[in-house]
Amino acid sequence: MPKRTFRRITPSPTRLRRISGLHLLGDWIYQPNLWHINRHSSAAAFFVGLFIAFMPVPGQMIFAALAAIWLRANLPLSVALCWITNPLTIGPIFFLAYKLGAVVLDMTPQPIEFELSWQWINNGLLKVWQPFLLGCLLCGTFFGCLGYFLVSVIWRWDVVRRWEIRKEQRARRLAEATRDVELRQAPNEPPDAQGK
Repeated sequence: MPKRTFRRITPSPTRLRRISGLHLLGDWIYQPNLWHINRHSSAAAFFVGLFIAFMPVPGQMIFAALAAIWLRANLPLSVALCWITNPLTIGPIFFLAYKLGAVVLDMTPQPIEFELSWQWINNGLLKVWQPFLLGCLLCGTFFGCLGYFLVSVIWRWDVVRRWEIRKEQRARRLAEATRDVELRQAPNEPPDAQGK
């Protein structure tokens, strides 16, 4: 896992204590799992971030932060992952969520003429809100669980791989040390009889 990369970009506990604005939130903001990188907090952060990314709500970062605190997930990673739905990707992602919801509800997807106005929200969204919200919920749950599972599996695989490498290195060092001891303890060979 890119644990070192995460550690580099996340603030240390002492640095967090120096941020004066965080004192207003209380001591719970300094909980170790919110800032440390471990298997549980990282996997939970992927679930939170990916789930919230598919929710069509304003202020996704706030919801991701609250969910991370509630589930004791890594806070910076949870908030960063909800940016998967950004101004460039939000249209295709939500359109695919709408199509999925329409398929699950056995509805024919209607062509959507999106317009960023209150009139469209009041009129156009009423036609598609059920399949849209269902699709968002299904996509968020699926990709959140997939992210949690993949991070857990990759993390365990990486730990086992590193353990095997250390085990091989220890065995090699032990074999070298044993060979060196044997060479030092070997009796001096008698001089060659033909050389006399």
